[in-house]
Amino acid sequence: MSDNIIKFQRPKKPKPPRQVPPWLKRVLTIAGILAALAAIWAFFYLSGSGTPPV
Repeated sequence: MSDNIIKFQRPKKPKPPRQVPPWLKRVLTIAGILAALAAIWAFFYLSGSGTPPV
């Protein structure tokens, strides 16, 4: 047979975009806040910027 034939097929359904579950968004947000607080605490603890001069 010739390949010069139009084949009519149903269009394939597009996959829906992958979405993050709400509980994972909440966990990632809390983890980000805790990481930021830990980084701020470590900065002031290691640099000694938070203590008044003696």
